[in-house]
Amino acid sequence: MSHTIPYIAAIEEAIRLEMERDDTVLYFGQNIATTENDEFLKQFGSDRVRVTPISETAEIGMACGAALAGYRPVVELYMAEFMLVAMDQVVNEAPRFRYMSGGRVKVPLVLKAGYGFTAGWAGQHTGSIYGMFMGVPGLKVALPATAADAKGLMATAIRDDNPVCFFHHYLLTLEPGEVPDGEYLVPFGQADVRREGSDVTIVATGWCVDRALNAAERLAADGVSAEVIDPRTLEPLDTKTILESVDKTGHLVLVDQATKHASASAVIASIVAEEAFGSLKAPIKNVTALDATIPYSQPMEEYVLPNEDKVVDAVQQVLGQAPVTA
Repeated sequence: MSHTIPYIAAIEEAIRLEMERDDTVLYFGQNIATTENDEFLKQFGSDRVRVTPISETAEIGMACGAALAGYRPVVELYMAEFMLVAMDQVVNEAPRFRYMSGGRVKVPLVLKAGYGFTAGWAGQHTGSIYGMFMGVPGLKVALPATAADAKGLMATAIRDDNPVCFFHHYLLTLEPGEVPDGEYLVPFGQADVRREGSDVTIVATGWCVDRALNAAERLAADGVSAEVIDPRTLEPLDTKTILESVDKTGHLVLVDQATKHASASAVIASIVAEEAFGSLKAPIKNVTALDATIPYSQPMEEYVLPNEDKVVDAVQQVLGQAPVTA
């Protein structure tokens, strides 16, 4: 059985179910439990649900300590950029302890953060910075594109014994989706083939998945069969599914809201070039944000970001159906 709820409600449903299942799961942050009417606070009490000081260093440091002490904290960070204030905790502490202790300690914490806020939020609150966390050993990265995956990946993240960066796109917040009832887990490292095709592989992340699916529909009207893959997690990354698709289609287009040189797509392109070069019939094409700060102006914002038209154009280029543009 399933029910339809918004993307953000699916995430909260997963957190609530995990807190009901496991009393070591904690939930805190600067924007939760600010009043006595908070639903999580009313259900689980102030020992497990707490508002934190306005200090990312403090709240993520608290989470590291709680995780080392045997708890499973979920930290509501609101915006991904706020993690930059506490990079020592995120990059240099939480992911290192398990390895440096020879596996004797675990650091099961979830850093929940929104990303990609556009629609006039300008430079400091629109970053798609998940790519910078992909290369940190010991740190896992989840990037759900649907309400069902948001629920399933959050539950898996909470149960994982390693720190997880859980990035959710703000423009997906109220998008409704069908979500399985009750306990639901989506395994890490297992991509979802959202649309099967034979002519070109499109690998898209997060908010860009729907852009890719819409582009695939338009391409189908012109006789182009596009396979669309959502990795769902960037670390671990399901390279097997991507490589098998490229072997079948011989063409690859990558769609990512991050800037080109800091994108997950750049990493995926490198892997495919290294491991499946013989399968490629044309160069790989990246459709990303331009290497620029997101502007406040809506027309400029739209110019910088990837969209359906850019995806269609990129596919036509790799298939030799359109002139190559800079």
